[in-house]
Amino acid sequence: MQLHPKFITKQGKKEFAVLPYEEFIALQERLEDLEDWMNLEVAKQEESEVASVSLKEIEQMFDIAN
Repeated sequence: MQLHPKFITKQGKKEFAVLPYEEFIALQERLEDLEDWMNLEVAKQEESEVASVSLKEIEQMFDIAN
Protein backbone atom coordinates (compact mmCIF):
# COMPACT_ATOMS: atom_id res chain seq x y z
CA MET A 1 0.00 0.00 0.00
CA GLN A 2 1.39 3.35 -0.96
CA LEU A 3 0.39 6.37 1.11
CA HIS A 4 0.48 9.99 0.04
CA PRO A 5 0.53 11.96 3.28
CA LYS A 6 0.69 15.72 3.56
CA PHE A 7 2.40 17.01 6.69
CA ILE A 8 1.41 19.87 8.93
CA THR A 9 4.38 21.37 10.68
CA LYS A 10 4.78 23.46 13.78
CA GLN A 11 8.00 25.39 14.31
CA GLY A 12 9.60 23.42 11.49
CA LYS A 13 8.76 19.98 12.94
CA LYS A 14 6.17 17.60 11.55
CA GLU A 15 3.16 17.54 13.89
CA PHE A 16 0.41 15.84 11.87
CA ALA A 17 0.07 13.66 8.78
CA VAL A 18 -3.03 14.10 6.62
CA LEU A 19 -4.05 11.31 4.25
CA PRO A 20 -6.49 11.28 1.35
CA TYR A 21 -9.75 9.81 2.64
CA GLU A 22 -9.54 6.70 0.42
CA GLU A 23 -6.05 5.93 1.73
CA PHE A 24 -7.22 6.43 5.31
CA ILE A 25 -10.09 3.96 4.82
CA ALA A 26 -7.79 1.40 3.17
CA LEU A 27 -5.27 1.76 6.02
CA GLN A 28 -8.04 1.43 8.61
CA GLU A 29 -9.31 -1.75 6.94
CA ARG A 30 -5.81 -3.25 6.89
CA LEU A 31 -5.35 -2.46 10.57
CA GLU A 32 -8.70 -4.12 11.36
CA ASP A 33 -7.64 -7.18 9.35
CA LEU A 34 -4.35 -7.29 11.26
CA GLU A 35 -6.19 -7.05 14.58
CA ASP A 36 -8.52 -9.89 13.51
CA TRP A 37 -5.52 -12.01 12.51
CA MET A 38 -3.80 -11.33 15.84
CA ASN A 39 -6.96 -12.27 17.73
CA LEU A 40 -7.21 -15.48 15.69
CA GLU A 41 -3.62 -16.37 16.54
CA VAL A 42 -4.32 -15.83 20.25
CA ALA A 43 -7.47 -17.96 20.03
CA LYS A 44 -5.57 -20.73 18.24
CA GLN A 45 -2.91 -20.69 20.94
CA GLU A 46 -5.51 -20.80 23.71
CA GLU A 47 -7.38 -23.61 21.93
CA SER A 48 -4.22 -25.66 21.56
CA GLU A 49 -3.86 -25.66 25.34
CA VAL A 50 -7.36 -27.10 25.90
CA ALA A 51 -7.95 -30.82 25.97
CA SER A 52 -10.12 -31.98 23.11
CA VAL A 53 -12.17 -35.04 22.25
CA SER A 54 -12.45 -36.42 18.74
CA LEU A 55 -15.76 -37.16 17.08
CA LYS A 56 -14.88 -40.86 17.15
CA GLU A 57 -14.41 -40.71 20.93
CA ILE A 58 -17.76 -38.99 21.37
CA GLU A 59 -19.46 -41.64 19.26
CA GLN A 60 -17.90 -44.32 21.42
CA MET A 61 -18.92 -42.54 24.63
CA PHE A 62 -22.54 -42.46 23.52
CA ASP A 63 -22.53 -45.77 21.62
CA ILE A 64 -23.54 -44.06 18.40
CA ALA A 65 -23.69 -46.54 15.53
CA ASN A 66 -22.28 -45.50 12.19
